[in-house]
Amino acid sequence: MNIRLFNTMSRRIEDFKPLTPGKMGFYSCGPTVYHYAHIGNLRTMIHNDILKRMFIENGYDVHHVMNITDVGHLTSDDADSGDDKMERGAARENKNVWDIAKFYTDEFLRDYDDLNIIRPTDMPRATDYIAEQIDLVKKLEELGYTYEIPGDGIYYDTSKFAAYGQLTGGSMSGNRAGARVEFNDAKRNPTDFALWKFSPTDHKRQMEWDSPWGVGFPGWHAECSAMSMKLLGNHFDIHTGGEDLSRIHHTNEIAQSEPITGAPWVNYWVHFSFLVDKSGEKMSKSTGEFLGLDAVRKRGYDPMVYRYFILLGHYQTQLRFSWDAMDSAAAGYKNLVRRVAEILADTEPGAMDEQTYNLWHDKILAPASDNMKTAEALVQIQNMLKDKDINASTKIALLEFVDRLLGLQFIERAKHLNDAESEAAPAEIVDLANARAAAKAAKDWARADEIRAQIDAAGWTVVDTRDGTKIVKKV
Repeated sequence: MNIRLFNTMSRRIEDFKPLTPGKMGFYSCGPTVYHYAHIGNLRTMIHNDILKRMFIENGYDVHHVMNITDVGHLTSDDADSGDDKMERGAARENKNVWDIAKFYTDEFLRDYDDLNIIRPTDMPRATDYIAEQIDLVKKLEELGYTYEIPGDGIYYDTSKFAAYGQLTGGSMSGNRAGARVEFNDAKRNPTDFALWKFSPTDHKRQMEWDSPWGVGFPGWHAECSAMSMKLLGNHFDIHTGGEDLSRIHHTNEIAQSEPITGAPWVNYWVHFSFLVDKSGEKMSKSTGEFLGLDAVRKRGYDPMVYRYFILLGHYQTQLRFSWDAMDSAAAGYKNLVRRVAEILADTEPGAMDEQTYNLWHDKILAPASDNMKTAEALVQIQNMLKDKDINASTKIALLEFVDRLLGLQFIERAKHLNDAESEAAPAEIVDLANARAAAKAAKDWARADEIRAQIDAAGWTVVDTRDGTKIVKKV
């Protein structure tokens, strides 16, 4: 199936053409592991997962690399100044920086798994690729792109790279595109950025290494270029990240990579929009107060509800988060799981119809392949489930495909529902179920829905099957 994606570099939707037929290599910017990931970070991870799954279902062999940043990410992304976020995290919790990195990497991966995100092919840590980052800086130095600021570090001279800022349509001069909010007078240009920072003289850092320029640590941008080249080669298909990374981080990655690799370094740049709160502000860790997936769990939501909520939006559009929106997503997801449970319980499933399967397979895969229109794919899934001319076996085969494509675990959750014991339902719940059945018989659909909501609120649910209604405890 034809795959189309919005390429930030060209600012238009393009047909995907792989560097190697049947293969797709992509690099996604991963977490800085000084704190828990917030749900905005996790939105980006879910979109990365959908991208990967969509390519896999289109028959591609996918090589996915995602970095773990455990050094070099300073508190001021714009000015190459401030504390290293990892060092600040260690000070906040009175632990060493290595323990902080391990703890928050493990917590991030717990969220990753709970959201049913396929783990990357490679997940390199910045601290394991110091030699490659030093080598990157040495090559740029040999090519004449660097200069030293005494007592500070080795900087990249953006005026030497004619295409600086092209990713976001900025000036080509290197003096204006992505201009920083602060300006270090020692820099030749406001947009110049650190490749290697010198360790401070007044105290010892927990993470520092010897280099040709003295003891220090790499700049944040260096790791992604060095690790992607090492693991994906000098040219690869797709680079992804949050929309905030395009202006500085990805712009700087291009500037430091293409003098070495030759243009283009990456063929397609895909950026995901922010998750925002009620006021329209993006979810961020900078204030110290943010929502992680644990807050979603403690509110009683299945992590799959959050994944479903994300897929109701489009990756290029900012998505407004609220608990009311999560309630709506929970109701929609539960209704779909309940319908799947009914299909799984069908005692006369019939034989799988290959022609019908292929028709609906393509109806669902087409919007996902067309710039990742997941909401449209979900509409097609609902239409398929409602179609009474499709037998249960064919629907189950399609649902297995849907779970591979969207990762929503419909079948797994439906099996839990069907495996739950119904005999333990208290008398008042049984009475409500009987009242709902009477309302349905009288075609009083509004009353039936009202009673179902009462049953759900009490921690139970009803599943309509060919053999009647089952009452099951929520799981």
